[in-house]
Amino acid sequence: MSGHTDNQIVISAPLDLTWELTNDLERWPQLFSEYASVEVLERDGNKATFRLTMHPDENGKIWTWVSEREADRPSLTVWARRVETGPFEHMTIKWEYQEVPLGTSMRWIQDFAMKPTAPVDDAKMTDHINRNSRIQMERIRDQVEQHARETGLGTTTAVPR
Repeated sequence: MSGHTDNQIVISAPLDLTWELTNDLERWPQLFSEYASVEVLERDGNKATFRLTMHPDENGKIWTWVSEREADRPSLTVWARRVETGPFEHMTIKWEYQEVPLGTSMRWIQDFAMKPTAPVDDAKMTDHINRNSRIQMERIRDQVEQHARETGLGTTTAVPR
């Protein structure tokens, strides 16, 4: 068995702005509530290798890992994978962007498998990722929309919530 999640949100902001803000790794500690820091280890064109460090969890444990990420602007996709997998056998995420009438659709598709020694199994991690993805996507949406309003780049019609 393995885990799979597929979450999507519409952001009332132009595609170019949404792409720019959500692919700015150095901005992630502000965009995501769970990340304490991002350290870019290497950049090569559209590829980046970076270390993510989370805020301490409810038990005080700080999780950190290295990921690779490759943005493909023409296809409006980003592929990422964990290099240091931690409790995962493997973890990949595909970000898809699409211009829609009310702004930009942002979709995260994650595929993973937990190691037998992990503190949770695939089903529990799937539930966790689905819950957390919605929280993080809503936070990102709110920040990108605020930035769009502040810079005069917002769309004219609000997305129903």
